Amino acid sequence: MKLPLSYYQNQDVIFLAQNLLGKVLFTQISDQVTAGIIVETEAYFGALDKASHAYGGRRTDRTETLYHEGGVSYVYLCYGIHHLFNIVSSVRDEPHAVLVRAVEPLVGKEIMEQRRNMPFTKAAISSGPGSAAKALGIDRTFNKKDLTGEEIWIEDHGIRYSPDDIVASPRVGVAYAQEDALLPWRFFVKSNQYVSKPNKI
Repeated sequence: MKLPLSYYQNQDVIFLAQNLLGKVLFTQISDQVTAGIIVETEAYFGALDKASHAYGGRRTDRTETLYHEGGVSYVYLCYGIHHLFNIVSSVRDEPHAVLVRAVEPLVGKEIMEQRRNMPFTKAAISSGPGSAAKALGIDRTFNKKDLTGEEIWIEDHGIRYSPDDIVASPRVGVAYAQEDALLPWRFFVKSNQYVSKPNKI
């Protein structure tokens, strides 16, 4: 079952980042469907979060998508190489987002293997946000897509992890965010092979 728009409009982005673990992210590109179980996320707390693109209420052509009401995708290019897929959440003009950092291949594994040129049994196929997006065929054309549409969506397959199975740790690669870099807003499924490094507790 596709998650409804109301799910994404939850104003508690920290809760959402944890709750998305176990949900299944789908893409459909030219009739090719691929999907992965979300096993690693990071929460970004809008205008108050020094690690967020919208910190201080910054609004640019790039960040405008973040101010949309929850339920659309925010995709941007990192280091000019990797596309990163984020889920815009909360209400209009409250620019919260959840970055999907890793997925466990579930549907269309052979398509993912072609996109990443490696077997799906190799963790690197969809470990880390750039790899996860590439495995699912997500690029800049997916920016601002409706997450209840036919191109990209998330389903609840009843996969649940106990609190003991979820690790909260500081986010990755946000040293510039000063004290906010230490916030434990990265969530991942303990001992899942597709979680990006470092996945030590």
